[in-house]
Amino acid sequence: MSSKNSRVRVALLAAVVAVTGLATAGPALAATPAVTTAVSVPSSQAQDPAIPTDFVILPTSPLRADAPQEFTVTYRNTTSTPTTVAPQLLVTSPDTGPFLAPSDLKVERRTAHGCWVAVPLGSQTGTLFTDLVGAQRVLGAGETLKERYRVTVLDPEAVGTVEPRVALYG
Repeated sequence: MSSKNSRVRVALLAAVVAVTGLATAGPALAATPAVTTAVSVPSSQAQDPAIPTDFVILPTSPLRADAPQEFTVTYRNTTSTPTTVAPQLLVTSPDTGPFLAPSDLKVERRTAHGCWVAVPLGSQTGTLFTDLVGAQRVLGAGETLKERYRVTVLDPEAVGTVEPRVALYG
């Protein structure tokens, strides 16, 4: 491939990334639905594994302050190839505020040994979210992801919606 063609492809890819906002999205990418844009990229260029290509949205639930809530994030790889996935919880604030802060909630994940471990929360524009990068795992063909979370409201005035989802890569 000539260097001129390579530069044109890189420029095209950079323009598409800039237009879709992925270049500056940072944590916002973890808190917003995926925007799908088709781009032809030479097979010699690997896609950044930290950028999800799609999300599977699971049933939502109102945030309850009266008792801890448990959520199970489940996804089955129905493809014939391994797939990289990441479970995620979003907790969205009401449209008119007040916006939630990470100190308003405690989110925990259940380990394989049955213990609850704290999950740090990111925050952007009123949405709290669990990290995608650290949650990534590869599911083999036919394997199922099953991740259990517990959300405890620490501020009784906190109002919002819990939105479990699974990020898909590649």
